[in-house]
Amino acid sequence: MSDQIDIGGIPVEVVFKKIKNIHLSVYPPNGRVRIAAPERMSIDNLRLYLIAKLDWIKHQQKKLQEQERETEREYIDRESHYLWGRRYLLKIVEADQPPAVELKHRQMVLTVRPGAELEKRDAVVSAWHREQLRLALTPLIAKWEPLLGVKVARVFIQRMKTRWGSCNPISGSIRLNSELAKKPPECLEYIVVHEIVHLLEPTHNRRFVTMMDQFMPNWQFQRDILNHLPVRHENWVY
Repeated sequence: MSDQIDIGGIPVEVVFKKIKNIHLSVYPPNGRVRIAAPERMSIDNLRLYLIAKLDWIKHQQKKLQEQERETEREYIDRESHYLWGRRYLLKIVEADQPPAVELKHRQMVLTVRPGAELEKRDAVVSAWHREQLRLALTPLIAKWEPLLGVKVARVFIQRMKTRWGSCNPISGSIRLNSELAKKPPECLEYIVVHEIVHLLEPTHNRRFVTMMDQFMPNWQFQRDILNHLPVRHENWVY
């Protein structure tokens, strides 16, 4: 069952599910608000909950609306692409050989077969970014596991629309956004530490903040840098 209610002039999509806890989300790019609530929760109690969260909702919407986004990539010569925060100009080479990406000075050379369409070019570059991220993660996780006293069971790398990372404390696994390969290395390290700490403390409570302050005193600075960098263009379908 789904419905829509208005809270302080903000439309909120309401979905009732067989769940125990409320899940409130604000989605990019324009700040669409959705709340999933337990089936037995009354509309009046839901309204009270949302009113209490109104300032948080407005803050999240403001962040999303101010977030700079890249233009859609066309994969043509001299288009800007990034690796570890550095800008490279794309150079397309069409050749009858396996596709590849190579950095030469300040150029990112993309080799594709003649006639390769945009989707194929995007797939080649995306796979290359995932591999660069995977290579960078190995020493980072090896560094932080003993410092935090936790073992990361598995790492997943995938394109994520709304998050830089996530974790599953039960399985001991973490997931990271492949777009992190485009950001400065310090930002990647912050996200890695953030998610590993979540294996010890799943919420953003005081214990979590204390642990982040202890092990990475500049984490809030790196978070702010990451959150102010342009994010990937997405075609949003609801």
